[in-house]
Amino acid sequence: MLVIKLKKISNDNIITKIISIINKIRPFLLNDGGNLEFVEYKDNIVYIRLLGACSKCDMIDITLKNEIEQIIMNEIPEVKEVKNIN
Repeated sequence: MLVIKLKKISNDNIITKIISIINKIRPFLLNDGGNLEFVEYKDNIVYIRLLGACSKCDMIDITLKNEIEQIIMNEIPEVKEVKNIN
């Protein structure tokens, strides 16, 4: 019988990956006068803060859900949602 042990990724490893992804996304936001920062990772939800032009943009929901959230969730399956906090 074949037994497969699944390795659970620690929160520290996930947070490191999240920050790495955010650092890759950041230059695109900076080009438009915006920015974002990582706030916390809790219960499979990433909390970020959109800053600068991004915080006042009419497209904030599209940027958050269709771009930032999708990029992070594609790279880290454990993440179930990304939320912006002010």
